[in-house]
Amino acid sequence: MGSSPEDQLATMLDNIPAKTGKPLSDWIKIISESGHEKHTAILKFLKEEHGVSHGFANLIASKARETGEEVDLVAVQYAGAKEALRPLYEEIVAFANSLGPDVEVALKKTSVSLRRKKQFALVTPATKTRIDLGLALKGEEPTKRLESYNAMCSHRIRLEAASDFDDEAKDWIKEAYTKAG
Repeated sequence: MGSSPEDQLATMLDNIPAKTGKPLSDWIKIISESGHEKHTAILKFLKEEHGVSHGFANLIASKARETGEEVDLVAVQYAGAKEALRPLYEEIVAFANSLGPDVEVALKKTSVSLRRKKQFALVTPATKTRIDLGLALKGEEPTKRLESYNAMCSHRIRLEAASDFDDEAKDWIKEAYTKAG
């Protein structure tokens, strides 16, 4: 008499580390950082980029999608080619948090919103070498560095290095924070 489907599943789960080289928890983290959300995209990613066999890739993809854990959106935004921008992002958020206890950091799929009573800044890894710091500075005249932007954030500053997040940029973020109160 054969084993039950439940027994077969338990055996496969137990065999993930031996057959794939990593425990399920590591695979779930890798998938989270990859940005893939749909089952077929995860399956393809595991098979093509990690050499996982179809059966185990299917099981890992299913388990990754049922964990109920939130995807680390910041890790996804600053993965791969944009990884070098992460320290600059961290510096911007730390500075914003130092402005007052009412700063809310709201993670979105492709950006991070900084809010008070309303949004005052938006941090977006725009390219692999640049963060766009959107600022709500309605009424402020654009300059060479403080460009007109969009409806959500009237202006933006292009930041490509930590040195770009200087006193002038910090003054603008302070002003946006003040106006949002």
